[in-house]
Amino acid sequence: MPNLSSTEGGLSYRDAGVDIDAGDALVERIKPFAQRTLRPEVLGGIGGFAALVEIGQRFREPVLVSGTDGVGTKLRLAFDLKRHDTVGIDLVAMSVNDILVQGAEPLFFLDYFACGRLHVDTAATVIQGIARGCEQAGCALIGGETAEMPDMYPDGEYDLAGFAVGVAEKSRLVDGRAIAAGDAVIGVASSGPHSNGFSLIRKILRRAQAPLDGPVSGDRSGATLADLLMAPTRIYVKPVLALMQQVTVKGMAHITGGGLVDNLPRVLPEGLAAVLREDTWPRPPVFSWLQQAGQVARDEMFRVFNCGIGFVLVVALEERDAALSFLAGQGLDAWDIGTIVPRVAHEAPTRVV
Repeated sequence: MPNLSSTEGGLSYRDAGVDIDAGDALVERIKPFAQRTLRPEVLGGIGGFAALVEIGQRFREPVLVSGTDGVGTKLRLAFDLKRHDTVGIDLVAMSVNDILVQGAEPLFFLDYFACGRLHVDTAATVIQGIARGCEQAGCALIGGETAEMPDMYPDGEYDLAGFAVGVAEKSRLVDGRAIAAGDAVIGVASSGPHSNGFSLIRKILRRAQAPLDGPVSGDRSGATLADLLMAPTRIYVKPVLALMQQVTVKGMAHITGGGLVDNLPRVLPEGLAAVLREDTWPRPPVFSWLQQAGQVARDEMFRVFNCGIGFVLVVALEERDAALSFLAGQGLDAWDIGTIVPRVAHEAPTRVV
């Protein structure tokens, strides 16, 4: 009978491709990043089996609002460029911006990092970005999961998912039901393509054979094509929550996959449509480059990319100027980009003219 008390000649978890010590080292590395994001509602820190968060006494009828998302194939570009410092911000942004649409304040965030072999430095860089995103959103990074799964991912690659939970007063939930014909549509600037359309972007890059370290025509920032494509998704949480204290926001849309034409109708009541005026906001040069290099049709551009508008707000016409002024004071570029109108039968719910 074999001597099972001896490890000589036997297999270990490390032999199978899982390094428990590396996982423990990563937890210790990320604790200071997470610590900076904590809110008073958090009752426990990183390292336990579960995290505890209380809602507190600020809400009479609190409603929990949750969202989950990933970074998508933008990660492939991150692997190629060996840029791992901002994809964590993208991860946070995609979920917290979604729950913001309902008027929710993000409370906490959890991440899921999966890889074939854990490279502690890379994982720590990614999670540090997640913590920076949480700081921008004002939510706590209270935990997550690091999964090392040999043979599931090529060495040096990983996947990310994120989960955000927020809270809103039931009576102040934003659901679009108050939107009416004549309301103004305000578009808030994006920071670039955000985390959407990268399957098409990568196909365009292969076709164009453009140097990623070169400039983009019309862009005066001095950024390279790689810089413009990898710019992290803008997080709108703090300025929009502050705006909601100044004006009545009737509806909001986070412009993700599907672009302006598919996302804005998700918050419009039956019988209403939005007419957007393309000439009311400047299109960032990176989108013009993508359209030209890929010979992408105009309608396809508006269905795939945000084209410079990352978040949309609907307010009464008489509150439009106040909203624009307030957003400018928060450091955001925003424009009056359209109007809510009665929807004609067989007409698209959002048109860009």
